[in-house]
Amino acid sequence: MPDVWFAVPGDLATRTGGYIYARQLLAALPAAGWTAHHLALPAGFPAPSQADLAATRDALSRLPRGAVTLVDGLAFGALPRELIDGIDLKYVALVHHPLAQETGMCADDMLRLQTSERAALGAAHAVVATSRHTAEHLMRDYAVPERKLHVAYPGTRTAARAAPRNDVPCLLTVATLTFRKGHDVLIRALSMLQDLRWRSLLVGSLARDPNVTANIRALLVSGGLEQRVTLCGDLDEHELDAVYAGTDVFVLPSRHEGYGMAFAEALARGLPIVACAAGAVVETVPADAGLLVPPDDPAALADALRRILTDHDLRLRLSQAAWSHGRRLPTWDDAAAVIAAALRSALS
Repeated sequence: MPDVWFAVPGDLATRTGGYIYARQLLAALPAAGWTAHHLALPAGFPAPSQADLAATRDALSRLPRGAVTLVDGLAFGALPRELIDGIDLKYVALVHHPLAQETGMCADDMLRLQTSERAALGAAHAVVATSRHTAEHLMRDYAVPERKLHVAYPGTRTAARAAPRNDVPCLLTVATLTFRKGHDVLIRALSMLQDLRWRSLLVGSLARDPNVTANIRALLVSGGLEQRVTLCGDLDEHELDAVYAGTDVFVLPSRHEGYGMAFAEALARGLPIVACAAGAVVETVPADAGLLVPPDDPAALADALRRILTDHDLRLRLSQAAWSHGRRLPTWDDAAAVIAAALRSALS
């Protein structure tokens, strides 16, 4: 089988969608005809230091000349074009969403990343996007030709349908606490629903952005929600499965998503969804399986949550649609097959 080196920055064991994608892909590519090797890159991307860039140049230079190299977009879009051009490899970029779409950054950083990523993608032999939304964005704003693009949706493992038996409905959010995921919008919305019965579980790392976590804790205190909202931190797969099994509603008001693997996981368990019409969420969450509201609008989010908490029939209809759609989600073998085709195209 031909070899591919998959260059991923940071700790491969990190529990976020991008790293889950990387781990699953490394496991699935052999069945698609490729021997996959993990190439660890420094953790400083997408804002690498000079030392990070030197280490990356050294790691890539050690690969066989002309080797097919799949590079996670967290690193590829931040690599200087001269570094890419200076090493003879067949580059395939994996883009979950453009780096400049990470919300909360200043205008100068956005422009820097847009310029860097556009230049880097111009050197790629093929580009893999994880949603049609992202692919269209790359064609429109980053000048990636359609002939170079491949869309490899994340896989979703088969799961048992949620079977909540809660006197108090359980709202579940699964996302690392970062500004882009909109936890602050959720807390503000929940503060408007204190007349209703509910409890909320926030699953995801509390350490990625300490400032965001501190702000969420402060919002919980000021809103008097400490007893109703639980910050669970990271959970392993078995712990998360148990939480999903007892959940009534999945809610995640992201400001942007390149796909939204957590939404697919919710669909796979037949959970009704409340989210924001932002980025690829509209593509990932079927209209009959969830309620979508404008991003950054706590009042609209609160209204949607009120509807779903007080209308049992609505919740059942959304749940049934979610379960139906969840049976037809792509698998990791599907994703590996698309990426295998992208890797082959890089050789042609």
